Amino acid sequence: MQFELSEEHLMIQKAARDFASDVLKPGVIERDEKQLFPAEEIRQLARLGFLGMMVSPKYGGGGMDTVSYVLAMEEISKIDASSAVVMSVNNSLVCWGLEAFGTEEQKQKYLVPLAKGEILGAFCLSEPEAGSDATSQKTTAEDKGDYYLLNGVKNWITNGGNASVYLVMAQSDPAKGHRGINTLIVEKGMEGFKVGPKENKLGIRASDTHSLMFTDVKVPKKNRIGEDGFGFKFAMRTLDGGRIGIASQALGIASGAYELALAYAKERKSFGQSIAKHQIIQFKLADMATRIGAARLLCLRSAWLKDRHMDYSHASAMAKLYASEVAMETTVEAVQIHGGYGYVKEYHVERLMRDAKITQIYEGTSEVQRIVIARSLLHS
Repeated sequence: MQFELSEEHLMIQKAARDFASDVLKPGVIERDEKQLFPAEEIRQLARLGFLGMMVSPKYGGGGMDTVSYVLAMEEISKIDASSAVVMSVNNSLVCWGLEAFGTEEQKQKYLVPLAKGEILGAFCLSEPEAGSDATSQKTTAEDKGDYYLLNGVKNWITNGGNASVYLVMAQSDPAKGHRGINTLIVEKGMEGFKVGPKENKLGIRASDTHSLMFTDVKVPKKNRIGEDGFGFKFAMRTLDGGRIGIASQALGIASGAYELALAYAKERKSFGQSIAKHQIIQFKLADMATRIGAARLLCLRSAWLKDRHMDYSHASAMAKLYASEVAMETTVEAVQIHGGYGYVKEYHVERLMRDAKITQIYEGTSEVQRIVIARSLLHS
């Protein structure tokens, strides 16, 4: 196996690292504290080509591979997980699905500006009564001939307030169960579509998370993605790749916390020497580094499989499950190593700890990942 990154990979990794350090870091604490969406920073990410990294240049994207995406996501997430999730949703959940399953007309109208970062997209699957059980869609899309009449509520929608294009899963034929679900492209401004208040969250506070309300929204039939009833398959296929993005976010949060803890342990003195000289701190750092290394390999393996058009569903679930748990464990230990300083905002690790928790929940909880992995093992 080849473990060495290419020159192009290293260039992308460095570009992301420099951007995170130079652009994202200076205002990251204030954005978290005040829940300020990083609008200007996201525009600059777009100019770097990081909002449509894997999209073909034919549709305005960067034409990069998934390994490049993992590397960039890790570096951005080390500093600002809120900006990273905006990047992840636009790349993994919106652009990828449109390119893979959209019509040429849909790609020209929506994918091109999304890949260029001129507009943002949102992926709308979760509902008040349909979280992990995504088959229980209460939002309906009634077939009216040349359009669908959309009614219902979606919640926990990342980019909910700042997106212009929304991929909405809705039930068109309840008798068919999950085979009656469709995915519709909804534009902001369509009559009857309303964005609810922004959620006040524990972590990733600078990203905007909203509920969305649809009341008799007329969505043209040409805005349906795929054949009638393809919506649930679309969502599951898209989430397979989305898990690589969130796994990479979790990896970045963990590695960012580890780097801060390592630097602090070398500087902080107790009993006449740096705390890094104490074996108990050394063991903490050794465990953190080992777990992060394993999580990174899982992320890169799932990306490698995806790039080779091999089955990566189980691999992305493993990466997402393990990386998110490593993020939680590592950030808690990073706060512990910092002691009282870890509990205040200026040292960053308390924010990383808060940001880490959501990686165990969204785009499939850890429990759902275990189901996906177990099914893969039992049916192989």
